[in-house]
Amino acid sequence: MALTLISKAFAEDQPIPAKYARTGENLFPPLAWSEAPDKTRSFALVVEDPDAPHGTFRHCGIANIPAEWTALGESADTAPEHAPRFYRNDFGQARYDGPQPPPGDPPHRYIFRLAALDVPTLSIPDAAGIGVMWAEAKKHTLEEATVTGTYQTR
Repeated sequence: MALTLISKAFAEDQPIPAKYARTGENLFPPLAWSEAPDKTRSFALVVEDPDAPHGTFRHCGIANIPAEWTALGESADTAPEHAPRFYRNDFGQARYDGPQPPPGDPPHRYIFRLAALDVPTLSIPDAAGIGVMWAEAKKHTLEEATVTGTYQTR
């Protein structure tokens, strides 16, 4: 079987509830995965909006998710010490920042990409952004799974 990724907060290609938006409570939506490859030693996650006006916009990047984990709960940025590491998003913050498409835009897609990695950690400088983290993660990716939600600012 292949790596799968789901969210209890929204179904594939369905709207993401407002509480997970940057203009709402800005909570990280719960995610769960299964069927990771046997050689998985950690996971990395990126949240991207490919419909942003100036190209793909990255809302969240997390690396060093332990291989034994099968989920990230709501508000994952409150995880305990020695937990996964957040990287600077395109808002300039090392955290999750939810959907915030421009008013009047049609619904944007938000793609949550989970990569199963063959290394236990990624060694990336603190100042690095999501792009640097994801490029390094791609070098070690065994398999990737996605779940996509939509959001429109009303």
